[in-house]
Amino acid sequence: MDLVPTPSQTAGPFFHLGFSRTFDGVIASPDAKGERVHLVCRVIDGDGAPLPDAMIELWQANSEGKYHSADDLQVKPLDSGFRGFGRLATTEDGTCTFETIKPGRVPGPAEALQAPHINVSVFARGILKRLATRIYFSDDPANLEDPVLALVPADRRETLMAQPHAQHPETWHFDIHLCGDRETVFFDV
Repeated sequence: MDLVPTPSQTAGPFFHLGFSRTFDGVIASPDAKGERVHLVCRVIDGDGAPLPDAMIELWQANSEGKYHSADDLQVKPLDSGFRGFGRLATTEDGTCTFETIKPGRVPGPAEALQAPHINVSVFARGILKRLATRIYFSDDPANLEDPVLALVPADRRETLMAQPHAQHPETWHFDIHLCGDRETVFFDV
């Protein structure tokens, strides 16, 4: 007996439609405090091909390490130029670009400070539950003491690192490999 998936068993290439139209990728306006970052995310399938119809959602703290959320009870200032959230669909080459700032450090397990990072959700055809991962900045010395990053096997941590562009230091690249030898580490949250 051959089993064939039916349309009710997959989220098709239409998945991102309607979810990203109201967002422009600007998480931090030009007047937001902090180090400006252009973050280019690319989603790659198991065959190494770019995925043109995925959706990426980012959540991050501001430059002071405070989330724009009522759940963040830290006594730190909010930044009126900072949204803290962004959502974009990928283009034909599997990429989308966010304008933001490098986040500050936030408390983690046992109140240990985490390295600057951005929380990521990936939605795409065939993925019925979001994939959760993180983006760290490869050159940040705080990565060595991050309690969450320490839970990831050393040989897999590179999959969570954004890399700076050689000629444009404000531009960072982050590839999300959905499966295969270079599969990005995804968290069970």
